[in-house]
Amino acid sequence: MKSRIQKKKSSVIRRAFTLRLKPGAFAKYKHYHDNIWPELVREIEKCGIARITTFESDLQLFLYSEIYDEKAWDNLWSSKIHDKWAECMKPLMQFRPDGKVDAGPLREIFRLETAAGKTKAKVKAKSK
Repeated sequence: MKSRIQKKKSSVIRRAFTLRLKPGAFAKYKHYHDNIWPELVREIEKCGIARITTFESDLQLFLYSEIYDEKAWDNLWSSKIHDKWAECMKPLMQFRPDGKVDAGPLREIFRLETAAGKTKAKVKAKSK
């Protein structure tokens, strides 16, 4: 039987938030992310962030992540390598009047999981 700590640690926590880009910044933002620094990837993993997916609609970005530690994002945002990354992103991002990045957390309101994904994984495993 798993302890509460082990069980909590292995549970996936989904986090999502929005960000806004400055006009004309998308190409450079995409270039940075297509060429993400290996040391930043290592820090992301060390902080307990398993997946990050970003979607865009014009200047609005939607970031979805799966983490294994409630403090994963706080830990990443307070790391030295993320500070360097943030300096590169600063000219590309919209800021609120209070000087903070124009970002906001999103609350999960619906999720549906079906057996479809599990069935495909089993079929692939059997065909190997």
